[in-house]
Amino acid sequence: MDFVLNEDQEALESSVRRFLMTEMTPELIRELWHTPTGRSDALWQMIAAQGLTAVSVPETHDGLGLGEVEWSLLAQTYGYFAGPEPLLDTALVAVGLLDGLPASEARDALLRDIAAGSARVAIAHPVNPYVADAHVAQVLLAGRDGELHWLTPHACRLNALESVDPSRRLFELDWTPCAATRVASRETAAPLLAGALDRGAFAVAAQLLGLTQRVLDVAIDYSAQRKQFGKPIGSYQALKHLLADVAIRYEFARPVVYRAACAIADNDPQRALYVSHAKLAATAAAQLAARHAMQVHGAIGYTWELDLQIFMKRIWALANSWGDTTFHKARVAAALIEDRAPMGPARTFELES
Repeated sequence: MDFVLNEDQEALESSVRRFLMTEMTPELIRELWHTPTGRSDALWQMIAAQGLTAVSVPETHDGLGLGEVEWSLLAQTYGYFAGPEPLLDTALVAVGLLDGLPASEARDALLRDIAAGSARVAIAHPVNPYVADAHVAQVLLAGRDGELHWLTPHACRLNALESVDPSRRLFELDWTPCAATRVASRETAAPLLAGALDRGAFAVAAQLLGLTQRVLDVAIDYSAQRKQFGKPIGSYQALKHLLADVAIRYEFARPVVYRAACAIADNDPQRALYVSHAKLAATAAAQLAARHAMQVHGAIGYTWELDLQIFMKRIWALANSWGDTTFHKARVAAALIEDRAPMGPARTFELES
């Protein structure tokens, strides 16, 4: 498997990183916590102007026609800056769902609106008990009893819920399915919902990778500045070990996430296995990073004033999004044990067809 990224992919990621470094600041995130929606239409338009909302939209619908491999970089970068907007749910997961539906005037118009940045889409998937960003969505795509439904905001009632992360706005949906809202029957919806689950879990895994790197960078910076007994605390061996453990876990998780991106892009038969592996590896790395960063900071790490809380809370929130650890361990076990997947030392050097 070749994980080498080309110059165009790296240039796109570098451009997005420069934009987010300037616009997606911790100060802005804190400001949005105190707004009614927690979202910024101006920021969303700037994100669209960078082409991020159009990444996965087909070129026939004014998009860039790119795929999950590009998102493996972009989602990491978005996670690094703790982007609060529903970019991945709209521009990756929703676009994948819409692309699988039969062409229609409403579907084609929505794809163009997503590419242009004039529409956000919320996803109500059976694996997620609550729906993120339903309050700012122009359309909600909801799975119910194996079917896929297309809802408009006035077709359902939103019950707001508290989240550990102030940037995540979660809701329970109160709605009644009917023939008018149904866009895919059980048979047609099954592969669409399965694809949405894999894209959603992959998007979370990539964001968790970015958050791991951000928390590690914050801890390294603090350990270099904070002094004890006249020396930076980062010079002590115990702290070096904590940070090295995180760096190692991150490096082991990164190729796993890239493999999941390739599996989705190629519609690999073992896609679910690779995606769940990526979600587990990225979650473990991010949670370890959060624990060790808190240990490096000591008691001050618990205070509201430090930006560390922004990234830690996002890690805690995303860890159970699009399937928790138990769910993904079960998927891995099912793939390895029941399907007898061709994995292990005996298969290491087999050439791929």
